[in-house]
Amino acid sequence: MGNEQGQRFAPGARIESALRQLDRWLWQVETAHRSPLHQRFWHLSRVLVAVMRDVFRGYITLHAMSLVYTTLLSLVPFLALSFSVLKGFGVHNQLEPVLQNVLAAPLGERGPIVVENILSFVDNIKVGVLGSVGLGLLIYTVISLIQKIERSFNEIWRVSESRSLAQRFSSYLSIIMIGPLLVFSAMGATAALINSDAVQQAITFAPLGWLYNFLSRLTPYLIIIGLFTFLYTFIPNTRVKLRHAFLGGLVAGFIWQTSIFGFTLFVSNSTNYTAIYSGFAVGILLLIWLYLAWLILLIGASVAFYSQHAQQITRSRVNPPAARIDEMSGLALMHRVASQFDQSGGGVSIAKLESTLSVGPEIVQRLINKLLKYKLVALSGPDANELVPARSLDHITVKELVHIVRQEETALPSSLQGHQAINHLMGELEGAMDKAMGEMTLAEWVRHTPPVTAKKTEGG
Repeated sequence: MGNEQGQRFAPGARIESALRQLDRWLWQVETAHRSPLHQRFWHLSRVLVAVMRDVFRGYITLHAMSLVYTTLLSLVPFLALSFSVLKGFGVHNQLEPVLQNVLAAPLGERGPIVVENILSFVDNIKVGVLGSVGLGLLIYTVISLIQKIERSFNEIWRVSESRSLAQRFSSYLSIIMIGPLLVFSAMGATAALINSDAVQQAITFAPLGWLYNFLSRLTPYLIIIGLFTFLYTFIPNTRVKLRHAFLGGLVAGFIWQTSIFGFTLFVSNSTNYTAIYSGFAVGILLLIWLYLAWLILLIGASVAFYSQHAQQITRSRVNPPAARIDEMSGLALMHRVASQFDQSGGGVSIAKLESTLSVGPEIVQRLINKLLKYKLVALSGPDANELVPARSLDHITVKELVHIVRQEETALPSSLQGHQAINHLMGELEGAMDKAMGEMTLAEWVRHTPPVTAKKTEGG
């Protein structure tokens, strides 16, 4: 009887043991004896697990659902502004084929109906006769969509601060006005090149014809991967390395094209939706596809983030706050900035600090803001993305640095301010630290000189 029960539960025990081993392998401390291939596979596995965790726990799906609502409000105004710019340059006729690929292809036979309705709405909006108030509301509606996208990307990248008002205005208008013009101009130039007599004659040869057919099938993937890579690089209010943005674009582009094929099959077999919702079926399917589209885009952004910060992936999504971690991270950050400036006179990239300090970019950004506030560091570089000491290293003491790193960011509650026992103990601890550090400066600290302390008196 016992043997039968053991055999019965053996598969479950083996699965549980395998999961425990996988868990230990994923979250063990990074070691140097792994081969480069093993190390890369380990990092990619952690990235995949972290992205799936964010999706299943709703961190990404909530943003995707909110973007669906914003898209419904902003889609027609966005297309109207783009259409007016494209019409001025004579490439507005290419708007419909793009909508056919983005919306009509996934929705199957119902897609042309949606595209036709959207284009009729766009055609009814006369930008030239809206007036200043109407045009302002139109632009605000479009900017709100891009602003919501930036907030979602910043949340994924753990960035607490958005762009300034001036940066938003210039960046958003470039996306709204110049972006579509460049895309459609490139598409028009490509189509003209392909239809030229020289190219048509060249593809009649077998090797070139095979290559042309291969590239024509690959082109939709390349376009969507390139578009996603640009968005992952441009939209987050932080420095995104191109190779990590490309990895996110590659994953999202592959999922996108695969989802179009799968969703088309789903729509072609969704007779129940038509029977239940009747005329509303097209709208329901459009909502589902918009949700999937934003979910895919945000999944790619999450892949890019975790790929760039793979060493910061832990069991929990966000590292819990800890006073010791904040203090050590602040000291390590300032030591890195001071050492770099002392040795070469240059600054340290904020993106490099985020990638080398394995505590999470949200902690690094919070500490940077604190050091900027108390004027221990300053922004430098052509894009203000590097840190340098704000004062001479000989005029900054380690004691001052420690006090600023330990400085609370919110006012202490009255119950703690008036607690004599706590205040007395904290005063003793801070006094002991001040005595241990003495008047050692940052210059002495980074050059590994012994601390300057008060001399002991005889018999002291």
